[in-house]
Amino acid sequence: MKAFSRIAAALLAGAVLTGSALAQEVTLKLGHLANEENTWHKAAVKFGEELAALTDGRIAVEVYPNESLGKEMDLINGMQLGTADMTITGESLQNWAPMAALLAVPYAYKSLEDMDAVAGGEIGDRIERQIIEKAQVRPIAYFARGPRNLTSNRPITTPDELDGLKLRVPNVPLFVDVWKALGAQPTPMAFSEVFTSLQNGTIDAQENPLALIHSANFNEVQSHVNLTEHVRSWIYLTISELTWNKLSEEDREAVMEAARRAQDYERALFLADEERLATVLQEKGMTFVEVDKDAFAAKAKDAVLANVNADIRPIVEQLFDN
Repeated sequence: MKAFSRIAAALLAGAVLTGSALAQEVTLKLGHLANEENTWHKAAVKFGEELAALTDGRIAVEVYPNESLGKEMDLINGMQLGTADMTITGESLQNWAPMAALLAVPYAYKSLEDMDAVAGGEIGDRIERQIIEKAQVRPIAYFARGPRNLTSNRPITTPDELDGLKLRVPNVPLFVDVWKALGAQPTPMAFSEVFTSLQNGTIDAQENPLALIHSANFNEVQSHVNLTEHVRSWIYLTISELTWNKLSEEDREAVMEAARRAQDYERALFLADEERLATVLQEKGMTFVEVDKDAFAAKAKDAVLANVNADIRPIVEQLFDN
């Protein structure tokens, strides 16, 4: 009888221990589109390291770059279904939450500080609440993106100097209409075709962040970077609401603290990278040109307002007027 009791007690203790161990082992899968050299990937890895430290290893984060866990929209859908835990995503969320369009509106943010004031302020809170409610994913940190700048083979300092410039733009109606209003001749085109089109003169110019200007070797076919900074934007580190709801209050606090540390880490990397890219591009022969941003913004305003969703138009108007 005593032997049976000892066996029963041992089995019970084993069951409790196993249950406890299982409860403490959580693995979050974080997939994204960037490569291993990108600051977003490095920040995602940092998030995992910090979360493991804060939870004594109870929560692990596996990071999958280069769309190896799936494309952005597939991951968002997976997070809604509970088959994926985390991703890095931005204005794509406007497919569910219209306010997410505010992440990338031309000339809505005059500086990085202005953007931070919105992303980290009351408007940012409203955007995040709508994303949680409508998309069922929860933003837990945000990363800045490099502002988009206009490259060309001559300096351009005011909209009047665009004068029919044949300019490649992404196939986004907002971008097409804004550049048309500014006086350029916007030409939607796949990014993969841009270098050759610049080389053979099909187009005269293109616009992108410094990182893409550098990685695409546009310095070989363009001589000037005109600092229009016409789109400043940010992107969110997000977690599935289904995953979030499974976490204890203590673990949620750890997730948010790790996210805050990852956000600070990414910002330092981002600022250093922007400075490095500017130096490298100038060393490769590109001339950086200061432009009259107020003149560009004023001329773009009506086209921007005409193209944004009616739900966010009053906010965009307010941002332009600040």
